[in-house]
Amino acid sequence: MENPEILGDLEERFIQPYQATKTYICPGCNRDIPPGLGHIVIVPVDAPDLRRHWHRGCWTRRRPG
Repeated sequence: MENPEILGDLEERFIQPYQATKTYICPGCNRDIPPGLGHIVIVPVDAPDLRRHWHRGCWTRRRPG
């Protein structure tokens, strides 16, 4: 989901490199987030099953303001 704000309030969680044990696809750039790379998880408060893993840079660059 490229526009999670449409789901309402969001929670940002930073995943430390030692916590990153799986590969995810970043919706900001459609590239892998490999195990061992710290990143951000964006969790819609009202729809936690729709959480997405983002590279920190991709999330920061796309955020308004």
